[in-house]
Amino acid sequence: MNLREVVKQRRGVLGISQLDLAEMAGISIATVKDVERGVGNPSMKTVTRILEVLGMEMEFRIRRIHG
Repeated sequence: MNLREVVKQRRGVLGISQLDLAEMAGISIATVKDVERGVGNPSMKTVTRILEVLGMEMEFRIRRIHG
């Protein structure tokens, strides 16, 4: 899943609107809509705020190199 799908699905599970998410995360509704459409380039700070509201966190890991 990509960020767009994760945010939209989790927001639906929690039953919150795009406007609710924007207000709780302290970002514009246009930003939430852009994220859910997969357009734009949100900052890490913005993504973190969204995920915090959704009760999620991001994890970074090193990929295995196949070869």
